[in-house]
Amino acid sequence: MGKPTGFLEIERQDRGYDKPEERLKTWKEFVHPLPADALNKQASRCMNCGIPFCHNGCPVNNQIPDFNDLVYREQWKTALENLQSTNNFPEFTGRVCPAPCEAACTLNIIDTPVTIKTIECQIVDKGWEEGWIAPQMSPRGTGKRVAVVGSGPAGLACAQQLARAGHAATVFEKNDRIGGLLRYGIPDFKMEKHLIDRRVAQMEAEGVIFRTGMEIGVNVSVQRLLDDYDVLVMAGGAETPRDLVVPGRELDGVHFAMDFLVQQNKRNAGDAEDKAAPQGTLSAKDKHVVVIGGGDTGSDCVGTSNRHGAASVTQLELMPQPPVRENKSMTWPDWPLKLRTSSSHEEGCERDFAVATKRAIGKDGKIEALECVRLEWVAGPDGRQTMQEVAGSEFTLKADLVLLAMGFTGPRQNAFTEQAGVEFDPRGAVQANTNDYKTSTPNIFACGDMRRGQSLVVWAIREGRQCAQAVDAYLMGTSKLPR
Repeated sequence: MGKPTGFLEIERQDRGYDKPEERLKTWKEFVHPLPADALNKQASRCMNCGIPFCHNGCPVNNQIPDFNDLVYREQWKTALENLQSTNNFPEFTGRVCPAPCEAACTLNIIDTPVTIKTIECQIVDKGWEEGWIAPQMSPRGTGKRVAVVGSGPAGLACAQQLARAGHAATVFEKNDRIGGLLRYGIPDFKMEKHLIDRRVAQMEAEGVIFRTGMEIGVNVSVQRLLDDYDVLVMAGGAETPRDLVVPGRELDGVHFAMDFLVQQNKRNAGDAEDKAAPQGTLSAKDKHVVVIGGGDTGSDCVGTSNRHGAASVTQLELMPQPPVRENKSMTWPDWPLKLRTSSSHEEGCERDFAVATKRAIGKDGKIEALECVRLEWVAGPDGRQTMQEVAGSEFTLKADLVLLAMGFTGPRQNAFTEQAGVEFDPRGAVQANTNDYKTSTPNIFACGDMRRGQSLVVWAIREGRQCAQAVDAYLMGTSKLPR
């Protein structure tokens, strides 16, 4: 424990932001790192609890009290080594993770958790600045070849761990750049993409081979991969979006959130507009935008729409508005249901809860408004709570652009999954357990969102690491890779 009285003497302080009017002018990140002396003080607030609940809160099991203590003692390089022993990409999670570790922090009982996410991010950023992060080559090769399909955080973590174990790992990506939804689903203002490029360069130096523009099942068959590689790892995303089944869904101006976000990320990367795209060129400029779905993807649509110059942005959520503050005695140290206001919401957004969309109204084939109704929870005959429409609560919402951000139902069932011949679980994800990550097809493993359904970046990294350990043990009989 760095400073026994730190949590008593020092108030919680987190990173600051550019003002909304300034950050809306750019697609760059707008978070201000804490000064070194302030970060040192924040690290000293960690109590090094006898039972560190933050360990269980963190899916990759970061050794949080240890690196907090090392930062407090200004042993930055050792703190970096500790952090990277459990997390391949702390600069990703330090920016886009919702920080379940902080929710589990003992100090969160009084709403002042240690700024774990900020400390993690600044450790790895300093590591890059100082040149401490270098390729970690395996001293010898195993002669085994592994094909990893999908270059999101699960695929990248899996491939990097396998390369460090001495295997020849090749990552196949259907898009033109590496990163999956890290690249195309997360706006640049939350995570700039040079961070991915930097890690890809490190992995290439470690021996990982990247193949872009390769859609497995289309450009090359699954059987060809199984012929050429000892193991195939399915590490794609849960890319099937949940649709809105209402009259008028077919109107021009109603689009999936990912179509909208991907287009903007490609613009930021300097790509030319795809005039042949079925959804056309999407822009929120001067439009009344309605985002349906209250999660992170919906929030990203809000921030993107405001940067386009939308006339108004409204976000609808099916569920009732959660409490501003959770009941700690009922939830801590688990992830609580509470009202969360993102930086994008602060930039300008009307939020409405317990609202269902009944119909899309349009003219000449274009969306003009949404017909909505309010909902309430009522007890059914069996005592279970169900949502019902409130009589007489119908209202109309002006809408020039509707973005569907209601989550994903699972991986796309396409030529890749068909040729792989794998079984699916009842949720529509590829069937594989978290002990050996094996699918029902010999020599094929699965991890990440393709296996568990839509989830967090940090969960994808955990699954990629664990899958790599399982593949290594499968190929070699035993493994020294950490889980």
